[in-house]
Amino acid sequence: MMKKFLLYFVLIIGLIFGGLYAFNYYVPYSNGWRAGKLIKFSHKGIIIKTWEGQLSTGVGQDHLWNFSVESKDKLVIEKMVDYQGKGVKIRYIERFWKIFWLGDTKYFAKEIVLDKEAEDIGY
Repeated sequence: MMKKFLLYFVLIIGLIFGGLYAFNYYVPYSNGWRAGKLIKFSHKGIIIKTWEGQLSTGVGQDHLWNFSVESKDKLVIEKMVDYQGKGVKIRYIERFWKIFWLGDTKYFAKEIVLDKEAEDIGY
């Protein structure tokens, strides 16, 4: 009787956590675009390596935006490396909470393009 209860309990807990993970991963809280100068992009971590970036959207510390890129998004990673120091626009999704093995933030870049207007004014 106790073994059966324990098995059902573990199964229910597993289903709850699996459902919460799937909801967080597949249903974004928000999405949109951010523009600025890509000032940092790195592959960091000791055991779990993640891709992390920083976008300057103005002057000062209050205008720095941190984001992550999933390792499976190879084209985005290649472009991030090439576009460092340039004016860019980044399409992103925001998840409800962080998934530590995917990135250090809840913002995940999905696309990056050069911002021609920012390039023209020397941003």
